[in-house]
Amino acid sequence: MRFDVRPEVAEQVESMGAEFVFLDFSDEQADGAATGGYAPVSSPEFAAAQLAKFREIAPDMDIVITTALIPNRDAPELWTADMVASMKPGSVIIDLAAEKGGNCKLTVMDERVVTDNGVIIIGYTDFPSRMAAQASTLYSNNIRHMVADLTPNKDGVIVHDMEDDVIRGATVTHQGEITFPPPPPKIQAIAAKPKETAPVLTREEVKANEAAAYRKTTRQQYGLLAVGGALMLLLGAYAPESFMQHFIVFALACFIGFQVIWGVAHALHTPLMAITNAISGIVVVGALLQIGSGNILVWLLAGLSVLIATINIVGGFMVTRRMLAMFQKS
Repeated sequence: MRFDVRPEVAEQVESMGAEFVFLDFSDEQADGAATGGYAPVSSPEFAAAQLAKFREIAPDMDIVITTALIPNRDAPELWTADMVASMKPGSVIIDLAAEKGGNCKLTVMDERVVTDNGVIIIGYTDFPSRMAAQASTLYSNNIRHMVADLTPNKDGVIVHDMEDDVIRGATVTHQGEITFPPPPPKIQAIAAKPKETAPVLTREEVKANEAAAYRKTTRQQYGLLAVGGALMLLLGAYAPESFMQHFIVFALACFIGFQVIWGVAHALHTPLMAITNAISGIVVVGALLQIGSGNILVWLLAGLSVLIATINIVGGFMVTRRMLAMFQKS
């Protein structure tokens, strides 16, 4: 999970498969949230709502990383003692604001603390020296992306676009004028989850809707079975017996394979590539054995099977290769 006062972060978090913690709070009440800083000063009402949300999710958290810092001020207290007490034994809190007092109430600067309920609180202030390689990689990536934004045509010519929030926010002077501090970003900063108001139905209405949906699904299934059975009878009236045996196996394999793949969560599709590639390899071998058949229809179906299975194998390897490339150092 991730919480942030900037709305654009929600989309970035969800694009990586994580869950963004939404806070139901109106924009106008979040004082200073749109100033463009990473940790603006919040109103007391916003801070109270924020703590209430954190207190709600604290028992489910195994790892908590806090980063909130306000320039020239002590770090705001975001993780209270009762939140720590509600966490499971073995949970870890990494307080990156320890040098300014810490976002966690129980943080001790430059020390590793274990609470009575087994929660580990790390308040080191020398993380850059402990993670030199990672820090260097992250910083170099930021610089590379900044240079890429400054040279959109990839020809080495800098295009200083003052309408770009990133470039504008990093500009101190421009054309002989001081441009710091930058104006507030175009996107206002508190992400409020839209509320969907569903009509309240009685128990009888809910049962009626469920029965109607069940009847509709049943009719569709019976219709598909009738059409499939009719096609199977028509094909069986003219196709040879040996072909029908192979065709029935093929149809059942397609149905079972569709049900298996369709029921898999999207997050597991890429790991599933290894299994589907193995199944596709079996399909290729079986189809190759059938290509030598004297029946032209069997030959065409076998060739089509080889083509589709080969596409699946190549696509699986390409997707897996791209996934593995995300974890390789350049």
